[in-house]
Amino acid sequence: MHEVFLDTETTGLSFRDGHKIVEIACIETKDFIATGNVFHKLINPKRSMPDAAFNVHGFSEEFLEDKETFDQVADEFIGFIERKTIIIHNASFDLGFLDGELELAKKNKIEKKMVIDSLEVARNKFPGTSNSLDALCRKFNIDLSRRIKHNALLDCELLREVYINLLDVKEPKLNLSSNNLAQNVSVAKEYNKKILEISEAELKKHRTFLKNELKKNFY
Repeated sequence: MHEVFLDTETTGLSFRDGHKIVEIACIETKDFIATGNVFHKLINPKRSMPDAAFNVHGFSEEFLEDKETFDQVADEFIGFIERKTIIIHNASFDLGFLDGELELAKKNKIEKKMVIDSLEVARNKFPGTSNSLDALCRKFNIDLSRRIKHNALLDCELLREVYINLLDVKEPKLNLSSNNLAQNVSVAKEYNKKILEISEAELKKHRTFLKNELKKNFY
């Protein structure tokens, strides 16, 4: 199954208070390796931009006024995330906005069974500590130098790196089906740069060594 790492930026903290989405980003992966498929949209919220929100992401009302509205990108967004596991950090925040926008656009809400909240995963692994995205990046020595302002697309990539570390996924997975044999051989070569052949003389010495050494009592 494919995964989608998702993040949004907004005009405020609650959709119920009249705040809106101004940026949506999704990065598609397969077994947590980026496929190159990305969904990224800046959204015209059709409302003013509070100073507090502008200071977080840097998107002004004037900058966004010629961008598409959410209802104009809704179908493309739904098609991108469909039938994929969706990974969000602090999912309740983003889902509150996404479900609100989808409802206004007369679309179905996101299926909660398809969503994994990486914040909950982090809290289970590191209880009693800060588990913000920034804190987890520092914990896993992930470079934050590009994160001058909050940016949904960059945050998706940072989240992908964080999530891989949360799951301790360090090596690529090998698919053992015949259809992927060539790909598996290619991956395996990366971990076996040189095959050493043992000569018959070396094998003979090894057998002699074992015969003599096994006669000793090591205990």
